[in-house]
Amino acid sequence: MNRHYYISNNLDDLEQLERELEAQGISTEQIHVLSEQSAELEQRHLHSVPSLLKKDVVKSGVNGALIGLALAMLVLGIAYLAGWTDSAAGWPPFILLAAIVLGFCAWEGGFFGFQQPNSHFRSFEGPLRQGQHVFFVDLQPHEEPLLEQLMPRYPQLQQAGTGPATPHWLTRWQHSWNRFRQMI
Repeated sequence: MNRHYYISNNLDDLEQLERELEAQGISTEQIHVLSEQSAELEQRHLHSVPSLLKKDVVKSGVNGALIGLALAMLVLGIAYLAGWTDSAAGWPPFILLAAIVLGFCAWEGGFFGFQQPNSHFRSFEGPLRQGQHVFFVDLQPHEEPLLEQLMPRYPQLQQAGTGPATPHWLTRWQHSWNRFRQMI
């Protein structure tokens, strides 16, 4: 899948484009609007980026977990090489310490990520501060001609590039989950 980014200051155009894409079979989970004007997005039929994903929590948390995994392995390695695991206590205290180190590093990485904007959206900080909105849609290659057909109807939207998209399997899962929630 590919992510296509557009910048606009017209929420009416973005709302209409989202409706047209959905009418053509693009699921809501593939379409997002990033804006600092969250209240206005809620009043319209626009799928905004969740606040958690506006920050780099996931990426930083994973990086913290990887560091924690390396440190946990180091704790276990030192305990083994020093012969501490041969004592009456055995492995359990060192496994517990390794788990604590891993959890702490993952938590600290996520905490650090709360303070950073999402790395995929950093290039849009200027337009967002100026009151503009970033519209992006994740498309499979066979869906891209649909977007190309619709874009001439929206001359005010500026193309802002492409990038990696949410994996298809995750988008399908989100779609299924949201349909399930609506049935309940």
